[in-house]
Amino acid sequence: MSNTAANGAVLPRLVIFGAGGLGREVLVLARQINEALPAWELAGFFDDKAPATSQIHGLPYLGSAADLNATREPLHVVVAVGNSRHRAAIVQQLTSPLLRFATLIHPGVACRPYQQLRIGEGSVISQGCILTTDISLGKHVLLNLGCTVGHDAVLEDFCSLMPHANVGGEAYLETGVYLGTNATVINQVRVGARTIVGAGAVAVRDLPTDCTAVGVPATVIKSHA
Repeated sequence: MSNTAANGAVLPRLVIFGAGGLGREVLVLARQINEALPAWELAGFFDDKAPATSQIHGLPYLGSAADLNATREPLHVVVAVGNSRHRAAIVQQLTSPLLRFATLIHPGVACRPYQQLRIGEGSVISQGCILTTDISLGKHVLLNLGCTVGHDAVLEDFCSLMPHANVGGEAYLETGVYLGTNATVINQVRVGARTIVGAGAVAVRDLPTDCTAVGVPATVIKSHA
């Protein structure tokens, strides 16, 4: 695509860190954003594990995190890694002052000023998500397809919601919480940092930090060392 908008402004260059399936989904998201209103010049992919091909859906593989840190031009980066811990580790590695983290929100997701949403840099909000009002998302939060977040909910940095996960009103997800596909945290429940709520599980009471909880109601089955 052209690197200029219709008004002649130069578009910022966007790269995706993560050349796997989520990376390709984030590329689709970025292209959907550009179709609604040109926002990015899409430059390519970075990943510490080189993909099988040098091109991914028409964009080149450009190198590792070290190569990205060595950039000589300003770049916006979105980290397309679903695992909360891994995403946080990658963000910590990307230290070049020429890098900025992009926030991507699907154009069909309602984000009006009157909703009073606070969304941190580097966050990704995918197609079909619904956020109501007075919600706080930290940095590098991932909301995959079709997630819902209710009033006054807080999701701290690096939380990851897989497709169709649901967070009730006034729920609180501490740093790095991971909700599997179709998992639910009901109203006013707090989930401790780095805890995993398994696919289809329903958290009806507070969960501690650093554990995995599954089932209905969600029950801790493992603590993380």
